[in-house]
Amino acid sequence: MSKQSELQLENNLIKQLVGLDYKKATILDGSALVANLKSQLERFNQLTFSNKEFQKILNHLEKGNVFEKSKTLRGRFQFENDNGEATYIRFFNSENWNDNLFQVTNQITQEGTYKNRYDVTLLVNGLPLVQIELKRRGLEIKEAFHQINRYQRHSFWSNHGLFQYVQLFVISNGVNTKYLANNALQSVKQTFYWADENNKNIKELPDFTNAFLSPDHLGKMIAKYIVRNETHKILMVLRPYQYYAVEKLVAQVENTTENAYIWHTTGSGKTLTSFKASQIIMDLPSVDKVLFVVDRKDLDYQTMKEFNSFKKDSVDVTNNTSSLVKQLADESKLVLTTIQKLNNAISKSHYENQLSSLKNRRVVLIFDECHRSQFGETHQKITDYFTNSQLFGFTGTPIFADNASKNDLGKRTTKDLFGECLHKYVITDAIDDENVLKFGIEYIGRYKQKGRTLLDIEVEDIDKAAVFKDERRLRKIADYIIAYHSAKTFDKEYSALFAVSDIKTLIKYYEIFQEKKRAGAHNLRIATIFSYGANEANEDAQDYLPDNETLTAAESEIDYTSTSHSREKLDAFIADYNNMYNTSFSTKDSVQFENYFKDISKRLKDREKKTFNDAKDRLDIVIVVNMMLTGFDAKKVNTLYVDKNLKHHGLIQAYSRTNRILGEKKSQGNILCFRNLKKATDEAITLFSNKNASESIFVPPFENIAEKFDEALENLLKITPTYQSVDDLVGEDQELAFVQAFRRLLRAKNVLESYVDFDWENLGIDEQTFANYQSEYWDLHDKVKSNNQTNKVSILDDIDFELELIHRDQINVVYILQLLSKLKTADKNEVAKQKKAIIDLLGGDVKLRSKRELIEKFIEENLPNISDADSITDEFEKYWQEQKVKALTKICTEENLDQAQFNSLIQSYTYNGQEPIRQDIFKCLDNRPSILKAREIGDRILSKMKKFIDIFINGMSA
Repeated sequence: MSKQSELQLENNLIKQLVGLDYKKATILDGSALVANLKSQLERFNQLTFSNKEFQKILNHLEKGNVFEKSKTLRGRFQFENDNGEATYIRFFNSENWNDNLFQVTNQITQEGTYKNRYDVTLLVNGLPLVQIELKRRGLEIKEAFHQINRYQRHSFWSNHGLFQYVQLFVISNGVNTKYLANNALQSVKQTFYWADENNKNIKELPDFTNAFLSPDHLGKMIAKYIVRNETHKILMVLRPYQYYAVEKLVAQVENTTENAYIWHTTGSGKTLTSFKASQIIMDLPSVDKVLFVVDRKDLDYQTMKEFNSFKKDSVDVTNNTSSLVKQLADESKLVLTTIQKLNNAISKSHYENQLSSLKNRRVVLIFDECHRSQFGETHQKITDYFTNSQLFGFTGTPIFADNASKNDLGKRTTKDLFGECLHKYVITDAIDDENVLKFGIEYIGRYKQKGRTLLDIEVEDIDKAAVFKDERRLRKIADYIIAYHSAKTFDKEYSALFAVSDIKTLIKYYEIFQEKKRAGAHNLRIATIFSYGANEANEDAQDYLPDNETLTAAESEIDYTSTSHSREKLDAFIADYNNMYNTSFSTKDSVQFENYFKDISKRLKDREKKTFNDAKDRLDIVIVVNMMLTGFDAKKVNTLYVDKNLKHHGLIQAYSRTNRILGEKKSQGNILCFRNLKKATDEAITLFSNKNASESIFVPPFENIAEKFDEALENLLKITPTYQSVDDLVGEDQELAFVQAFRRLLRAKNVLESYVDFDWENLGIDEQTFANYQSEYWDLHDKVKSNNQTNKVSILDDIDFELELIHRDQINVVYILQLLSKLKTADKNEVAKQKKAIIDLLGGDVKLRSKRELIEKFIEENLPNISDADSITDEFEKYWQEQKVKALTKICTEENLDQAQFNSLIQSYTYNGQEPIRQDIFKCLDNRPSILKAREIGDRILSKMKKFIDIFINGMSA
């Protein structure tokens, strides 16, 4: 469609907003924005400001970054007026948000590093608090997202930084509309659809505008539902289901004394929801105290950190029962504790005097994961003790009659204990919203219906437990995992959990893997952790504990005076871990063991951090019985191997360890079952969503994805019949069509590669031809990047090339040097062919592409003069160091930088992954730039630094 459709979309939106009581304002540039701000702040505060007084206000507003300005927005400002009197003004009314002044304008032009023109801006009291970016139909709305990122870099910071007051962005192509909070660490995965109370997404722009952008609702979102994360210094906004849950919880406290629970599926951001609910409820005049109760020591610490990241010092975790009692008795409005410590506090008679005053006061208790630790005597003790209490539970997998376990108190459900479900957001809702991933489930062995499988894992009689534990079967499964782990985890870029039936089997598996490693069959880094409780020995245990047990995930039930066989084995396995990672853990005491658990957890979680050293910190597989199968989240875990019986909530919880969202490459959570869990899986899906949900929850079989690949390939070949045709494309519209077509093919291939049935021979394109297209795709990306640097506007500017789908970790400079060594000893007839393959490889890989020109130069000019293949590495290192020094000297000469200081800055950036602040960059300059030029110069030097690191440091080793 023509560009006119985007203009019409914009005009219709403005007309609709005016109908919702926004005042239309004509603001063409930064000067007009400032003038409008003055008049609106005067009207809002019912004051008149002289130019001198307004300059003081502007100076105050200009301070800080986006995060700090979000605090300024909600605060008050005191200044001395021209008469010497103290004057107080505010910028936003959070208590009565409808008293704010709402305006709409469009096409504001601002100039920073480059000149940008923004689509539709919503002003509140003159400050731009919502920015709406539109794209014409046919373009993905993620392109509008990338446009916003560009504006943040180029111009939002200019003109007193007023656009850094934006709290929310809205992106739309008319058909799809999403919103997101404003922060510098933005990801397209943090964009959300708005929805109604029943989780039906509101996608069309006019419908979204009515539901979300009305002054009343938008004002409430800005006033109450933007959360400032103090740890990461970012803004967060609640998703619709979180908003409805909090609203209902608050209304329940205000209007009734009835208990209730919230059913929000695993991975849906329960901690943020519970924090916001706790924060609002604790401020209600009728509530004396809010207790947030977790049932695991590690979650106690983790939740405290998350709560305090949302609001500094909002909770102080209670280290022991005595400190808990002290907090219960003092004026603390919000207390975070474990259920075990709370049980101790109300059970011990010597605490009675301190707690007696709280017994009859209005106490609200919020239980994290209310399906655990709530089905025995403790729950009854709590409700009996606090006579004026109100209980709320959060759960991702409620207990129903079908999955309830029986104890001395009988079979009880979540509803029996907590009453009605106030709000429901199930796994199908989360998958539809792309808040979590689908599962790709494969049944291996006799359960695999079709397709190729490397190993025949036979189970002659599934009723005999001995067959499951037979070592021959375990060895076949180990061989299968070794054979396909790289395919499932993108060459070990991701990690896996392996859930097994009991400790004896776990020990056998671990020793088999270690034996095969010593024999050179694999180089996987494998660890294990287990405890000794009755639950661990029970194959059908679902990883929640009876009420009379106080085991935590990080505190084992080991008898530390014991010399049991299992403990000796675990100590030996921990010793292997210590050797791998230069640590010193053991089972000597609970603290050592807890630290071992935490180190494993951290190693899995930290993989997504820039500072993570994949070469030495990587952990590939953790073998467990029950531990880590619930309540543990690591985005870089994408695979679960299963050789145990799972059912109901235990099955959903275990599967859900794999489906956290992380970039385009992680397209699903992989579940490989070595037992026939088909019936159990179907029953669990039916119980926690509905009986027709399988298509929504599981990725299609290999054949269906292959069909999508074929369709994408057919579309690509219509646009560019050969890879050489890409060079013949005329104009950016044709180039855009190619980029979109090849990107679609890349996405399909990314999913296909995770199946064991993937084979280039069965596809309609061979691997080399695909690589040739990929190289052309890269060339277009480089062209767009080059245009950006010269400020040339292009319709491809905001296209996401999704380069992570191309990245392959095993390809690096060391790998190329190995190929060059082979090239040196190759048959003369093969040299040209191998040389071309190496050049193609340089062009098609993310890490090597930036180094291509220099490596090609080495191949052409240096390699012919090297007679000994064994000396290639030494000669290359010498050459590379020379080129590195030349490149560094060139940058420093061009920018007048002190070379020693600048090199130190590069080393610091490389080591900790944190971009240097502008002040540190300016310290390397001979002369500090003027304020007007500082941003431009800082950005240019940082860009050159990143390019230098990309060429000479990244990807230089395995």
